[in-house]
Amino acid sequence: MTTIKLHNTKTRKKEVFTPIDADNVRMYVCGPTVYDRAHLGNARPVVVFDVLYRLLRQVYGPDHVTYVRNFTDVDDKIIARAEESGRPISDITTETTQWFLDDMGALGALEPDAMPRATQYIPQMIAMIEELIAGGHAYAAEGHVLFSVDSYKTYGALSGRSVEDMIAGARVEVAPYKRDPMDFVLWKPAKDDEPGWDSPWGRGRPGWHIECSAMSYELLGASFDIHGGGNDLMFPHHENEIAQSCCAHPEGHFANYWLHNEMLQVEGKKMSKSLGNFFTVHDLLAGHDGEPPVPGEVIRFVFLSTHYRKPMDWTRRKAIEARKAVREMASALGQYGTDALESLTAKEPFPEVVEALADDLNTHLAITKVRSLKPDTTQSLENQIEWLGGLYASQKLLGFDLKAHQAAKDKAERIDANLGIISEVMHKGKDPLLASWEQKLWNLRDDAMRTKDYSKVDALKANLVDAGLEVRMSKAGVELVPGAGFDAAKLEGLE
Repeated sequence: MTTIKLHNTKTRKKEVFTPIDADNVRMYVCGPTVYDRAHLGNARPVVVFDVLYRLLRQVYGPDHVTYVRNFTDVDDKIIARAEESGRPISDITTETTQWFLDDMGALGALEPDAMPRATQYIPQMIAMIEELIAGGHAYAAEGHVLFSVDSYKTYGALSGRSVEDMIAGARVEVAPYKRDPMDFVLWKPAKDDEPGWDSPWGRGRPGWHIECSAMSYELLGASFDIHGGGNDLMFPHHENEIAQSCCAHPEGHFANYWLHNEMLQVEGKKMSKSLGNFFTVHDLLAGHDGEPPVPGEVIRFVFLSTHYRKPMDWTRRKAIEARKAVREMASALGQYGTDALESLTAKEPFPEVVEALADDLNTHLAITKVRSLKPDTTQSLENQIEWLGGLYASQKLLGFDLKAHQAAKDKAERIDANLGIISEVMHKGKDPLLASWEQKLWNLRDDAMRTKDYSKVDALKANLVDAGLEVRMSKAGVELVPGAGFDAAKLEGLE
């Protein structure tokens, strides 16, 4: 079995991934607050952890991986949007949740196995808060319930921050009902015109952090394998999740491996509305500010060209280069004609690609391998088409399903046209062996015109001439004419 190594934020080093139960590998990733379109930065963790999900499914089997990503559908921003628009909160969250799923689907992201909404798990949150109070880890005050940070001695271990740094970084609310400035809200009162639920502490709604702890416990248990998200969530959100989860369920240890992706920039600057470089995924997909639409696979390619633990810079130039790279990847799927393309199915991905991803999701190397590996043209056509199934599987492992891409169809149609030329020659009495080599030389020429590397064309021409053939090449096709010294055995030796 492939050995996966992941950089664990918890230990600050790359570790061999060993699941708690190989028959049920479990991963939780913090999802969006659904009040508007997802911006480009929101999409990066979705794509990153989609690749990890695909890798885990490849290694352990699709039926042995459980991926959970939540939706926060009760929040101050959602309430504010409802007040501004005059629309019901449920309408806003239903609409924006579907927007998110559509946009992420356009980027090639698989939907997780479970996508819980916070409002579906309010009873579980209340139950967890009650357990924390009973254990001396939380207290009620003026309609609020707060977690007592001082009760969890290893608080701050994930981010490695001092108490002073944490207080400054969290911009903690100074409130008279807090015992300590670091204590954070588990439950808070709801106004009459706000969504709220009955609880032992009065009508109210949950704080942000408790929802992920309650939902991960309900769906994955007290201990699970991987917790992921952007590194902006490391503190305070993930620190708070750890504290409240470990205190409520001391029989477990929450997540064994923590993965955090770095942030995204645009043209070398932090994305900001004030800088005019803020845009949503939908803006890119649909085209904005006079720019043409950017296909989802192109956005994904730009994302995966940078390692997830490095800052990613979205630039117009990268998008242009990615368009070309995606076309080349798609074109490779059509290199054996329309019949082969239409019947193409994914086989096993190339080991080199799997190994690259298994090394802490080295997507840049994996893409390089996918683009550089070529079929062995000395093998039978059946074996070469089998190889094509491996290429298709390798691309899909990275989240690129390019079988229906126009570049794949165009390449397949060109190959079909070339085969028609060869077929005509064969009907005129041409030896099938010569026709086969004419096709191979034409395919190499077609690739060389795209890559500008004619070394393989020149090498094959030299071997054909050495076998006693005259090589005639034109825009119409390739013709091999036997000379007086033609030796067919030399051709068979080439195979």
